[in-house]
Amino acid sequence: MSLVKNVGTIGGLTAFSRIFGFARDILLARVLGAGLAADAFQLAFILPNTFRRLFAEGAFSVAFVPMYTRSLAGEGGEEAAEKFANDVLAVFIWVLLGFSAIAMLAMPAIVWVLASEFREIPGKFALSVTLARITFPYLTLISLVAMLSGVLNARSRFAPGAFVPVLLNLVLITGIGTGWFLRRNGGSDVTVAYAVAIAVTLSGIAQLAYMVWATRKAGVRLKCHVPRFTPEVKRLAMLILPATFGAGVYQVSQFVDTFFATSLEQGSLTLLKYADRLNQMPLGIVGIALGTAILPMLSRHIQTNDNAQAQRLQSNAVEIGLLLTLPAAAALAVCAPAFVTAFFVGGKMTSADGAVMANIVIALVAGLPSYVLVKVFQPAFFSREDTRTPVWVAAATLIVNIAINFYVVPRYGIVGLAAATAFTSTLNVAALYVLLHHRSWYTLTPRLMGKVLRQLIATAAMAGVLIILMPLMQSRYGGSIIEKVWSLGVLVGAGLITFFVIAYAVGALDKDLLGQLRRRKPASANGQASDSEQ
Repeated sequence: MSLVKNVGTIGGLTAFSRIFGFARDILLARVLGAGLAADAFQLAFILPNTFRRLFAEGAFSVAFVPMYTRSLAGEGGEEAAEKFANDVLAVFIWVLLGFSAIAMLAMPAIVWVLASEFREIPGKFALSVTLARITFPYLTLISLVAMLSGVLNARSRFAPGAFVPVLLNLVLITGIGTGWFLRRNGGSDVTVAYAVAIAVTLSGIAQLAYMVWATRKAGVRLKCHVPRFTPEVKRLAMLILPATFGAGVYQVSQFVDTFFATSLEQGSLTLLKYADRLNQMPLGIVGIALGTAILPMLSRHIQTNDNAQAQRLQSNAVEIGLLLTLPAAAALAVCAPAFVTAFFVGGKMTSADGAVMANIVIALVAGLPSYVLVKVFQPAFFSREDTRTPVWVAAATLIVNIAINFYVVPRYGIVGLAAATAFTSTLNVAALYVLLHHRSWYTLTPRLMGKVLRQLIATAAMAGVLIILMPLMQSRYGGSIIEKVWSLGVLVGAGLITFFVIAYAVGALDKDLLGQLRRRKPASANGQASDSEQ
């Protein structure tokens, strides 16, 4: 199965979801701005989502997918894989329910730890606690979605898991619209926050229903029985414990960032999250696609001791990741004021808020390539069932991140916080690569380094063109819709044309990889359709 095809399938559907997510945040920014209710909702939304990424999509997935893949490819085949998945589901669902119940009871303490400064503003702390309790059931629902997605990913059916976030964004957009309507009829910003918080949990129900349907359509029928701690379940638990931290360093840092952001002036947390939406566009599309596609494929190569194919797979992933993220990072850094003004400023989002947000974007995207490469390097450890090494790397970089934050946040505020995140993410990637190279698990080849150098040349040329164009249309970014569309269109078009023309001229584009994107794969021997047909 082609990595490029899988990344294309996942990335294309993830891009579709990110567009809806982008629209969701634009609407929310204009409806709520960056005030009390907006900060309270952002904190309430951060909690279940960070735990989801940390446990369900992070630690659980990186441990579950390789074990399920081996069961599926082993002597027991479908029967053994189904038994393993059912045993995991029976335990997993009770762990989720228990954790969620405890967290909801302890929510005042959790909010106090993360945002004690909210108590200084009347009503903000209590609202945050209530909204967080409303949104937290989403963790259980979306964690079950992540498990079902892992089952399908192991069978090279990536489309349902990549599509399911669209449902979240559609339901949240509906919630924003409902809250706006209620506010016009006597409500307040708090009314909007309640409506969107309720929509978060409703979206989890919609996503789970869709994934149950998708797994049944794929011929997989999981059943929940009395929990049994089988040897396989115990082994999974032992892998999950260290992977919880190792796979989730970015998510753990989100709690650290939240703690520091809530200590700053009101609206800082909201502006950081909106800025991260721009950062997450390429990160979500490329990083999630690569990380999701590479883990089961790498696990198969490692299981058969095919080290040459494992090396080739990771080199392709690095090349694809940098080819897409280097120009994205440069374009976002140069054009951040234009994008923020055109999309977010308006309604309750002021120009002053937009200026701060643009600076946050510039700081965040400095680490964009590193955020994606983490998704490429970590599976090299997880596929070998080494979840301990990333723990130590993550612990070290997190300590560095916290130390830097104590220095930069009082001096440079929310922008310094974003820059510290980018720096320590790069440090994390560098440490992971040094360890992979030392163990002879992966080494950057001269050919790949030459490709990356050519990508940097094309990126620099594109950035130069954008720097020239940006001031020429300064007054258009905040104008009418037509002015916004054509001015941003000129920037995007000029950037894309410059990058790809120069990239082609200097040889940064690999014709073989591009050819894989155009070829259609035949149906596999077992009758499953290829990714292009799902």
